[in-house]
Order: sequence, then C-alpha cells, then structure tokens
Amino acid sequence: MEIAGPYARNALGGGTLAVMGDWWTRNIIEPHKLPLLLCFMSFVVTFLLTRAITRLIRAGRGPFKDVTPGGLHIHHSVPGLILLLIGAAMAVGGNGDSPWHEVAAVAVGVGASLVLDEFALILHLDDVYWAKQGQLSVQAVALTSASLACLLVGLTPFGVDDTTDTEINLRIYGILGIAITIVAVIVCATKGKYRLALVSVFVPWMAIIGAIRLARPTSPWARHVYRSRPRRMQRAVHRSARFDRRWDPIFTRLGDAIAGSPSNHPVAHPPAAAARTSTPDTTKATVPATTSSAPPRPAAPAGEPEVEGGGEGDLPVGADTSHPVH
Repeated sequence: MEIAGPYARNALGGGTLAVMGDWWTRNIIEPHKLPLLLCFMSFVVTFLLTRAITRLIRAGRGPFKDVTPGGLHIHHSVPGLILLLIGAAMAVGGNGDSPWHEVAAVAVGVGASLVLDEFALILHLDDVYWAKQGQLSVQAVALTSASLACLLVGLTPFGVDDTTDTEINLRIYGILGIAITIVAVIVCATKGKYRLALVSVFVPWMAIIGAIRLARPTSPWARHVYRSRPRRMQRAVHRSARFDRRWDPIFTRLGDAIAGSPSNHPVAHPPAAAARTSTPDTTKATVPATTSSAPPRPAAPAGEPEVEGGGEGDLPVGADTSHPVH
C-alpha cells in the first residue's frame, strides 16, 4: 500500500507527534498564524482568570481586592485599554519580526479581553457588572472568541502550502458552510432570537433551525412580515410564551454560572451623579426678611389722609421732599 501526500513521511514513521508537528508547521507556522493563536489563547485565559478573580472579590475570599487609589475605583477595562493601545502600536509600528509580533498579539488579546469583560459597563455608562445587564459582556466575549477561533482554524485555503485536492475541497465546503451560517445568524437576529444567534456561532445547525421557525412577536421581522398575517402573529405570541417558560430558567442558570448571579439591590451611583440626580433639600432654614431700623412713623392728624409707604425713602429718586404731602 502506497501512502502519498504531505503526511506520507510522518505516517510511515508511525509517530502521532510527528503528524501533529507536521500539521503545526503547515497550518500555524507557515501561514504565520502563531500571533493569532497567541492572541486567541491570551484572550480566553484572561477572561477566565478575570471572572474568577472578580467573583472571589465579590465573595470576599482570597487576597484580591478592588483597586481604589484615593477612593477612586479603577475598573479593569482601564489597564485593558492601555494594553490594547500598546499592542496595536507595536503591531502597526513594528517591523513584524519575532518576538515583537508575538508580544503585540498577547498584549492585544489580554487588553481586548479586559475591555470586553466590561462591555456592558461601557455600553450603559453605569456600573452594571453584577447586574442583569452585565451578562451582555459575556455574550460579547463569547462572540469574539468564536470569531478568533474561526480565523485560527484556517478553513480558508490561503497561506497553506502543499494542500491536496481533498483538503481544498473540504476548505471550500467549510467556507460555504460559514457563509450559510452567517446568513442564518443574521436572520435569527432579525427574528429577535439573539441568544440562539449567539449559540449558533458555536453550533451552526441551530442557526438554520432558528431561521426557519417563527419569529418572536416583538422582533423587526414580525413587525414587517406578520403585520398582514394576524394568525401567524398569534401563533408567534403563543410559541414565544411557551418557549420562554421552558428555556428562560435554563438560560438564566447558565448565564449565572458563567457571569455570576446578578445583584438584587440597585446599582449604586457615584457621589457626583447622585448629587446631580438628588432632589433639592427643603429642610434648610429660611433667612428672615430684613426689617427696617427706622423709628415708627407718627399717626396722621385727624382729618388728613394717611400716606402709605412710610417716609421719604419710599418716594421716587429725585422727587421734591421740601413740601409736605397733603
């Protein structure tokens, strides 16, 4: 039996490690995907470590504490943004030689992970990290991880040498599958099935099922397509309610397991924002009106009308005061 192809030498050598080494060279080193691999790994590892540390801080366990110099809480998106800028500057301004290209990739991966872990906080401009809205950060991180993984897998035949006809066909089929999945994910999002669209990035066939089934009644698809089809809209309402009763508790437990259970108490605003939104204090003592220290005016003689005002101070400026008032 004759073995042909790029794996012939390794297969005849009978070593699994040799085959893996050949795959590493052809799919990672030759296409220059090592920086992308380092960026992906640093992104995922940083997110997992960050979530573990923040949950320990929230529970009051371990040596970790919030960074609050001078009473100012520094969110971890701040050093993440600094690392992201440093990595981008190294990647753009460098010559691309090792190891600076790989160092820039790690800096970008760590920085992007720290920033996206607080994506919901940046979006709402409020500290919603442990609120229900904070789980949007986990979805943003998951979507970014899936995108980096798709780039890393190398389903496109570009940059890989010595590919056989079978490998090229598999890669072309992979490109078509990704294109169909992207279209199905867009349809799912238009039908209001955002969680299914996110899961479909990892499980592509679920996007096709979600694209075929009825849309949620509050989605843009339902507002435009079901507007003239009341029976279909009614079916969408009933099916959406039944789906929520069944799957919402599962999605909630899954989100809580990854991102942490949301806090029940409202988000505390910073002192400056609280001062702007607080109602004015009406308990302050009012200053009494200043009374005149002039002696009381004597009563007018009988038969003369009493003049209102109380003296020369009440007359207009420039009035003649040499004659008595009658």
